[in-house]
Parts: sequence; C-alpha cells; structure tokens
Amino acid sequence: MANSLYSIVATFESPDTIIKAAKAVRDAGYKKFDVHTPFPVHGMDKAMSLPETKLGFVTLAAAILGAVGMISFASWVAAVDYPLVIGGKPYWSWPAFVPVTYEIAVLASVVLTVVIMIVFFFKFPNISHPLHDTPYMKKVSSDKFGVSIQAQDELFNEKKVRELLQSLGGNVDAVYYSDEFINFKPQLFEPKFLLLLAGIAMASSAGGYLLWNKILFLPPYDWMMEQQKVKPQMVSNFYSDKFAMRQPVEGTVARGYIPYPYKDKPDDAGKYLVNPLLPTKQVLELGKKKFLTFCSPCHGNFGQGDSRLRGQFPNPPSLHSDKVRGWPDGNIYHVITNGQNVMPSYQYQVSREERWAIILYIRTLQRALNAKESDLQ
Repeated sequence: MANSLYSIVATFESPDTIIKAAKAVRDAGYKKFDVHTPFPVHGMDKAMSLPETKLGFVTLAAAILGAVGMISFASWVAAVDYPLVIGGKPYWSWPAFVPVTYEIAVLASVVLTVVIMIVFFFKFPNISHPLHDTPYMKKVSSDKFGVSIQAQDELFNEKKVRELLQSLGGNVDAVYYSDEFINFKPQLFEPKFLLLLAGIAMASSAGGYLLWNKILFLPPYDWMMEQQKVKPQMVSNFYSDKFAMRQPVEGTVARGYIPYPYKDKPDDAGKYLVNPLLPTKQVLELGKKKFLTFCSPCHGNFGQGDSRLRGQFPNPPSLHSDKVRGWPDGNIYHVITNGQNVMPSYQYQVSREERWAIILYIRTLQRALNAKESDLQ
C-alpha cells in the first residue's frame, strides 16, 4: 500500500506558467487537482474554475446557533430566573440583549468554524498528508509553482497526465502514499490524546489563575491598584473620623449650580414654588416618559399606588388621594427633590424641568381619574 500512487506533480518557474498550466489541466477535464504556490497568485481561482466554498454555510449555522443560544439564555435569566425592574423597563427588553447576542454570534461562528475545519476537514489530530515533506512540497513552499493531479480523478491516466504536464514545460514527478497516512486511525478519542487535552486545559487554567489573581497584584503591576486615592466607603487614616468620603465644605456652592432653597421646608416649597411650565403636548409627553421611567415602578402606571415591584418595597400611597390632589405643585416638587419616607431623592436622576413636567402629567392623571361632571360635558 505504501507504493500506491497519490498524484502526479509538476513544478514550474513563474506565476504566468502556473496560471497557464492550471487552465490547461482544467480544460482537459480534470476535477481532482490542486495548485501550490509560495505566495497568492491573482486569478488562480478563475483559472482553476474553483466553486464557491461551502464553509460559509458552516459559519452561518454556527452564528445562528450562537445568537439563538445567547438570546434564549438572556431571556430566561431576565424574565424567569432573576427578573428585575430596571428603570421601569419590562423584564424582556430585547435592546439590552442585542450587543451580547451579536458578540456571541461572532465568537461562535469563528470558534466553531475553526473547530469543524480542524476536526472534520483536516481529521485532527492527524497531521499526515501524502504531499508533506516531499521534494515537491519543499520546492513550491520556497520559489517554485506546482500543480498536483490526483490518481483518484475519473479521467486519470498516468501516461496521459505525464505527457500533459511535460508539454506545459513542467518538471514531472510522482507522489505516493506514506505508511503513516495509510495506517492512520482516528485518535480524537484515544485516552492519551484526551489526557493531553486535559493537561493543557489544567495548565492553561492554572496559568491564567496565577496571572490574573497573583502576578498582576505584585510590583510593578500593582500600580493601577495602589493609587493615592480613596474609593467610596473606604476607611481613611488621613482624617480623624476615619471617613474617606467627605461632605462638601459648608457654605460653598458648585459653579453653575443653584442649591435647592427649601430643604426640610415642605410648607415653604408649597407656598413659594410655582410650576414654570405650561401643559403643552410636548411637556406632557416629557412628563409621561419620565413618570413611567422613574415613578411608575412604585406608584404604578396611573399613580394608583399599585406597585409593579411585586412586594420588593412597601407600596406607596395613591397619587389620587385628597391630600395629594390638594397639594400645591411645590409640595410634589419638594418630595421629588428631597424624597419622603422610603422614597429617595430624585434630584440627580431627574432635571428640574423634568420634575415640573412630571407634576403636570400627575395633574393630568388626577383629573382623568377624578373627573368632574363638567369635564365630561
């Protein structure tokens, strides 16, 4: 078997001659042939009449598998296993899944394509091939250009193939199957190979662990961690009270910022604050958007105190009570700005204009759910 013919090969001196040879082999009707060059030769695909590769379908299938798997996993986590209300958004919010789904689709397409090529097309871990280590391959890997016509081709006739390649000016030779290639058996699931993979995996894991958890915490790699700064809620030995977080200097005001003058003075806020906005369509749309984002998780979509948090926090009172409907706009503005009871302050999440717009939208809800007879006429 070691003397079985694999192919007839021929080497040429220039890109032009190999292009001519490829066209001649193609026109002669041979299908199982290949061309080897030390560098890419423009026009070779057309000269060989190579069909488009089917590997793209493998990549597409891998990408679809990765995308479907990722969006299914993200949907299950967000809507079933660990549902959370974030900014009033629904549990299944597909825009949040798009970036990671895209990344996993790309990663899966690349990794699975390479794995399938290595395992199924190249028969990994087999690295043997009849052309390997032959004089022909050494030449075409350096400065020659070669063509190989396999003996498995339906039209193959050794004498005619030699005559064709010689007529094209090639130096003709024969390549035979090696004992290693003929006697090869799949080794992918052999214990030795599996132990080798396990050893590589453990070595890589141990190396990664040491690098990311030990080495990078040693000098000189710790300069990013050991900085002359403090983080929130850290203990500081510089200040006598041991608190790293400091209050602003009393009596100072940040440039461009007007402090809220009615802190802890809800009555004064209700008395002196007046809504500067008019209930136009644009203002009400802004108020509705911000209300649904920041207020509705606790107060409900219509302000009736029917929280959508499923008991994670105590339900707040309804915004349609006589007390709230009788409040001046300034009182509601004060609660949004300062907070009340378990409700935190929203002055850093919602701008002043947005707070007034929310108040106008609340008034719209109150009038809609507590309409007078005159409103219906």
